[in-house]
Amino acid sequence: MSVEPYREITFDKEGDGPAGQPAALAALARQGLTDLVVFAHGWNSSPAGATRLCSDFFEPFPGLLAPGVEAGYAGVIWPSMMFTGEPVPDYRALVTVLPEKEPVLDRLTELLATAPADEAAFAEFGALLRELTDVTVDGDGRAGAAGPREPVPAFLVADPLEVCALFTEALEADAGAAEGSGPNGAFGPAEGFRAGLGRYWLGAREVLRQATYYVMKKRAGRVGESGLGPLLGEVARAAPRVRVHLVGHSMGARLVAYALRGLPSGARPVASVTLLQGAFSHYAFAARLPHDPGRAGALRDLQNRVRGPVVACYSRHDTALGVFYPLASRLAGDSASLTRAAGLLGSDDPRWAAIGHDGVQAVPGTAVRPLAAVLRDGVPASGCVSVDTADVVRSHSDICRAELARVVVSAARTGR
Repeated sequence: MSVEPYREITFDKEGDGPAGQPAALAALARQGLTDLVVFAHGWNSSPAGATRLCSDFFEPFPGLLAPGVEAGYAGVIWPSMMFTGEPVPDYRALVTVLPEKEPVLDRLTELLATAPADEAAFAEFGALLRELTDVTVDGDGRAGAAGPREPVPAFLVADPLEVCALFTEALEADAGAAEGSGPNGAFGPAEGFRAGLGRYWLGAREVLRQATYYVMKKRAGRVGESGLGPLLGEVARAAPRVRVHLVGHSMGARLVAYALRGLPSGARPVASVTLLQGAFSHYAFAARLPHDPGRAGALRDLQNRVRGPVVACYSRHDTALGVFYPLASRLAGDSASLTRAAGLLGSDDPRWAAIGHDGVQAVPGTAVRPLAAVLRDGVPASGCVSVDTADVVRSHSDICRAELARVVVSAARTGR
């Protein structure tokens, strides 16, 4: 680990952690620390990979801190799954985080490996995805999800062949835009796929990624609200003077944001939040949705539970959020729009955009800054702040940058 003192905070898929974990973190906080920086990794990380990411991300911090600042560091390790191997991904790796779905994953792996060119195989593929994600469809065609009510993306209930064709077109368009390079987040070139219907198994691979993304989306919110939020409340009671700074990448950004919803009533230990390429809605903090004023974002006004700023770093170079997140984030009841999805590939539909694509939206007073201005003048002291980091962030996972560490330190008011 590149920094000390450092501790790891571990949670299972329900947000439960080992006994004694809050006390151990509180004891760390009481060891003369003024500030505690907590970082949550994104989806598709193994525990060992997540620890390496924490080490790489934290490495610049000690050299950026002002005299008198005594900082501690913590990494949130949560079961976010892992795909391995190129050009053929090891889907079996999903069993480590979804062991109860092993038979489903076995059959999905077989279909993706053999790529049968017939409609029945795609229909089976769609049914398996719904089983994998615990999505049901009743006799009237209405979709539902097991557990707490969550919007069900239409790609899980629409015609599977149409969905796989759509994602194939998105991958090919993205590859073309990159002048022949492989698409960000995709599993390889289309050349290995047969013509006709068999071509659409390329898109099916990305559809499976997005289905597991949907599972992890729910899990990240649950871990943040049921796990990290209450834990931070206990730390605040034991060490009330320590200022906590939350940082999350991708799904980890969703996790730390939802931790604000899980804080005990009256507790305000969080002094700043920095969201790096956040994989959740850019309307999350909005009191009213622009396209549906009767509804609010899932984290409505929770920025007010933070004593300092809530900073959303975003980049137009993030294809995972700019192309595939909108395709996978359509709400239930909108599946008919899949037949009009070509428009999504050529223009932005603001209803479905991620906070890591264009920052905080529909929150009055949000400050918008280019990275250069933030590095020169610092982060505003409070409220929502959107920072365009495209000058240094060239892809979804490109976050281990000294410039981003400086943004976090500026938001935390701990820099030189």
